[in-house]
Amino acid sequence: MSGEEGAAAVAAETSVVPKEMDLITALQHVLRKSLAHGGLARGLHEGAKVIEKHAAQLCVLAEDCNETDYVKLVKALCNDHNVSLLTVPSAKTLGEWAGLCKIDSEGKARKVVGCSCVVVKDFGEESSALTVVQSHIKSH
Repeated sequence: MSGEEGAAAVAAETSVVPKEMDLITALQHVLRKSLAHGGLARGLHEGAKVIEKHAAQLCVLAEDCNETDYVKLVKALCNDHNVSLLTVPSAKTLGEWAGLCKIDSEGKARKVVGCSCVVVKDFGEESSALTVVQSHIKSH
C-alpha cells in the first residue's frame, strides 16, 4: 500500500474531517509544529520515557514496523497510560515529518531516517490541523 492509498483509506474512515484537510495532512502539520516547539520524542526510548511520565498527548506508530515486540510495547504503554495512538503507513514518512532528514536547497527531504514511533508531548500552538487530529481521536 502506498502512502497515498493509506491516506485515502484513513480519510475514508473519518467523516468528521473537513474536505480541505485529511487526517494524514493534518497529522503532518501537527508533528511539524510540535517539532518546532520542541514537543516531539522520537523513537522507542524517548517515547517510552515521555509516556511513563504521563506527559504524552499523542503517539504515532508506523504500520510497516516489522518488530512485533516493538509494536506490542508501544501499544501496551499507550493503553496503560491512556495515550491516543494513531498509525501512519511508512516509517520513512514518519521520520521525515519528525525532522529526521536533511532538507536540500530545493526544499526536498534527503537522507531520511525511518522512525517507527513518535510521541507528542507538546502540540505547540492551536491550528486547524490540530483540530482535525483531535476530532479524529475523539471519534475513535
